[in-house]
Amino acid sequence: MTTRSSLYLGVAAIAVAVALAGSAIELAAQQPRAVAIDEDDIGGVVTGANGPEAGVWVIAETTDLPTRYAKMVVTDDQGRYVVPDLPKAKYKVWVRNYGLVDSPKVDGEMGRQLDLRAVPAPNEAEAARYYPAIYWYAMLKIPGASEFGKKDGEIPDKVKQTDWLNLMKNNGCVGCHQLGQLSTRTLPPGLGEFSNHAEAWMRRIQAGQSGALMVNIMAGQLAGAPIKYFADWTERVAKGELPKNKPARPQGLERNVVVTTWDWGDPKKYLHDLIASDRRYPTVNAYGPVFGSPEYSTDVIPILDPKTHTVTNFKAPVRDADTPEGLGPGHAAMDKPLGPSPYWGEEKLYDTKVNNHNSMFDKQGRVWMAAAVRGPKNPDFCKKGSDHPSAKLSPLEQTHRAVSILDPKTMKYTFVDTCFQTHHLQFGYDANETLWTSSGGGGGVVGWINTKLFDQTGDAAKSQGWTALVLDTNGNGKRDDYVEPNQPADPAKDKRIAQVFYAVMPSPVDGSVWGTLRANPGSIVRLDPGSNPPETALAEIYNVPLPGFGPRGGDIDSQGVVWVSLASGHIGSFDRRKCKGPLNGPKATGDHCPEGWSLYQYPGPGFEGIGENSAESSYYSWVDQHDTFGLGKDVPMSTANLMDGLVALKDGKMISLRVPYPLGFYAKGFDGRIDDPNAGWKGRGLWTSSGDRTPWLIEGGKGMKPMAVHFQLRPDPLAK
Repeated sequence: MTTRSSLYLGVAAIAVAVALAGSAIELAAQQPRAVAIDEDDIGGVVTGANGPEAGVWVIAETTDLPTRYAKMVVTDDQGRYVVPDLPKAKYKVWVRNYGLVDSPKVDGEMGRQLDLRAVPAPNEAEAARYYPAIYWYAMLKIPGASEFGKKDGEIPDKVKQTDWLNLMKNNGCVGCHQLGQLSTRTLPPGLGEFSNHAEAWMRRIQAGQSGALMVNIMAGQLAGAPIKYFADWTERVAKGELPKNKPARPQGLERNVVVTTWDWGDPKKYLHDLIASDRRYPTVNAYGPVFGSPEYSTDVIPILDPKTHTVTNFKAPVRDADTPEGLGPGHAAMDKPLGPSPYWGEEKLYDTKVNNHNSMFDKQGRVWMAAAVRGPKNPDFCKKGSDHPSAKLSPLEQTHRAVSILDPKTMKYTFVDTCFQTHHLQFGYDANETLWTSSGGGGGVVGWINTKLFDQTGDAAKSQGWTALVLDTNGNGKRDDYVEPNQPADPAKDKRIAQVFYAVMPSPVDGSVWGTLRANPGSIVRLDPGSNPPETALAEIYNVPLPGFGPRGGDIDSQGVVWVSLASGHIGSFDRRKCKGPLNGPKATGDHCPEGWSLYQYPGPGFEGIGENSAESSYYSWVDQHDTFGLGKDVPMSTANLMDGLVALKDGKMISLRVPYPLGFYAKGFDGRIDDPNAGWKGRGLWTSSGDRTPWLIEGGKGMKPMAVHFQLRPDPLAK
């Protein structure tokens, strides 16, 4: 009996064991297997209450390196992730995404599996804290069409609804900082006590050294009318109203993106952007340092070495000791705060003389900067009475920003004194290595430097030229005497355009140079230098057609197609080859080629009540002519200033490249570089920097530094 009982028990045990084994096999079949990693990776599986969590961000961060460093990836459809190629350090690792709150930060060890548990948001309000700013900013109410054009209305009668939007977006408020992140959709405690949100906003727009610009837009150009709309917005947010739209988790190629960030710069200073390579030859400066452009904030240029994770600072000099600060009237920042900042009080943060707006590498590996050299008064060769060919046609009395050169190999700094104002820089594709510049709205001309001649002679006066933008309105194919923009047309003469380039884009196709004109509806202009500029330089103008309006930054592809960021919430493209009518003559004044335009709406929600739109307010667009990122050649991309990153247009579809941590990332420009054309995805990438004028408004608050950011595209989410 004992034997039989033991036998029965043994059989039962075997049966149970088999059943359990079967269950384990079935369970194992349902669970993702461990991921393959190298000794410098961290990988594992992210699960939630319902199993694997697909399309969520895994963030690994360390402060063990010379500067704060973080790397972010996205899980695949089975919740698996690999954070690749980490520098040796101790890491904190956690999970973030929509519908979740941040998981606890746990220690991650390189070369070891680390499974993570996603934490669901307890309610919709907590989930919405992780939404990009656009979802919150789209809650701002826009005055209806019937509110515009009234003689006795709150809004100036000459202001159109598109003018209003242009100023609420990338050609106004969002041209300096992100709106909609936690810091701007709420009122900061240091702002003071007010009886209502309208009073708080009146005080808020006066804060800091850019207060005068904010007041000019809100109380000047728009006569104070926006205040009640911003007050209504923040009041509704304070009462608990949430965005009506919810973002989707990363899909498709978005899951293949790897984002790496480094802190650099000063927490009290902002950076405009950075440069990593030569736009024409993207293997220049391979694996080398990237250089920041601090614009109005400081003369100190941060330099990041991504191989050693070290940041060094170079204080750019000016040539003349009496050079004034690049602040005050005529600039986009004042010499002292208009009103106290809720973060910094009356402290003056900006103190630059150099005012380096942006920079470009040449093929020799030198960095050319749009930077001040001296005070605003021009030398005699620039002025009326000079025999300089450009001064004879367009004499210039003053300029606030010229050009300089920094050689990273020797750190030699060279001044290139220009008569014309500089803003953006781009090298042409000609034998003279011509550097074309935009003035950003000042000076009234487009300038250039024959850098080959400057290298040979060191003579800035002989090496430079500039021209007004003149339309061939009499249609004879050459440049003649012209009437000024405010003068009536003369059938025997040409006509000058009032505005000048903001973005500048030398064409790789035909030697022409394109630029954007910031206005509403705004335009792009083609400048043909001709055989003997400035005498032969002629322009063509093409207005942005509705529903597009408000161009800001732009770039050109290898076929000569121009791409521009529009305040209407589109990236617009213009292909001159599609034009059907004459491109010069009395009718070629801007509206003569709507067929050349195509508009592609940015992702994200739009403002309610104004039709189909995106609230996205892109600052700048750039074309990846050389496939530096991995999506292919000639893929247009834009800064996604309310989406915490960049956006690319690939085969008619928008692909979002988001920086998920810290919340509130905002870029003003970016660059591509190929470090090794034979290294696959690891040898390619995009470089950008946080360009928000208020780095303390990002997640983490006061004390946060600007960041340098590297985007890479893997072939799949687990590539290492």
